[in-house]
Amino acid sequence: MTRKHLTADGGTGGASGRGRRRARRFVPLAGLAVLLAACSGEQNALAPAGPFAQRPQDLIVWVFGIAVVVFVLVQGLILYTSWRYRRREGDDSMPEQVHGNTKLEIVWTLIPAMILAAIAVPTVQLIFEQMDEPEGDVLTVEVIGHRWWFEYYYPDYDIYTANEMAIPTDMPVRLEMTATDLARSPDLGVIHSFWIPRLAGKQDLVPGHTTYLNLQADEPGRYLGQCAEYCGLSHVNMRARVVAMEMADFETWVAEQQAPAAVPAAGTLEARGRELFGDLGARQACASCHQVWEGEGLRGPAQGPDLTHLWSREEFAGAIHDLTPENLRAWLADPNSMKPMQYEVNGIGMPNLNLTDDELDALTAYLETLD
Repeated sequence: MTRKHLTADGGTGGASGRGRRRARRFVPLAGLAVLLAACSGEQNALAPAGPFAQRPQDLIVWVFGIAVVVFVLVQGLILYTSWRYRRREGDDSMPEQVHGNTKLEIVWTLIPAMILAAIAVPTVQLIFEQMDEPEGDVLTVEVIGHRWWFEYYYPDYDIYTANEMAIPTDMPVRLEMTATDLARSPDLGVIHSFWIPRLAGKQDLVPGHTTYLNLQADEPGRYLGQCAEYCGLSHVNMRARVVAMEMADFETWVAEQQAPAAVPAAGTLEARGRELFGDLGARQACASCHQVWEGEGLRGPAQGPDLTHLWSREEFAGAIHDLTPENLRAWLADPNSMKPMQYEVNGIGMPNLNLTDDELDALTAYLETLD
């Protein structure tokens, strides 16, 4: 016969009780692990890669240093007072009741006020400095937040692209940002937030309003970011990329982006895909939402991403999938399975066009030519 210990709630102790105690000890450790994981990786805001990210980082270090000093002093005083004036054995007397000390209260009011001023002044100054337009040569990029992808327009070069923003190193980039409204697309005018942690802070994108953000990369590389403002069903799948390159490479990229898309030879599978891109019969054509500029007419924004040089990007669908023929074909076959959207509800996102296998092959082959 085994003996069971009755617990306070009428249950029994033993293995289940020990399991619950272990679980309670595990929760804080798991929380600490998650917290530490947020301070590392490719989106680590504590590893700035440019001056517009370095300045906030310097301010964070300054404020954190002040916070550490205050914490040590306050906790030290609490521990000292608790030990020095603890109740000793055999001492049944009541502590003497005294009124407040006016001088002491003035001191401990002035000190926090001075600390807050020391933090507030450089913080406000930095906010305005980060918002001011940089001096000298500056690259301007217009950022438009859609549900759920970022569009980039380079007004100096008349280039439209999506998800991946190309910039030169060692040059300030001025972002002029807004979010789509009903005049552009059925996005219902939600707010987004553009954030590339290693290059700059966050900034909201508001329909009908222009906000500004500066960023700069000191070294070539691929910097990851995301939308930081909840914007609907696929918010978590709205990512952003900044590709920094040397000036010579950036100029090459500009020239390639300004070139029109190549037209496939007649009679090929790619040519058949081009026909389907513009006309799917009774179904909605790809060209009704996406542009492929072939050198004729004006190049302008579309409801969906510009696909003129699709294959110059590494990712697609809000930068959540690697751009490969297999992924692209699967996307065309059933986009909602690869990125949750709401097209059937209110027309937001990529529709399922119910393409046949032959149509999928032709469209995929055509889109692969858009490099």
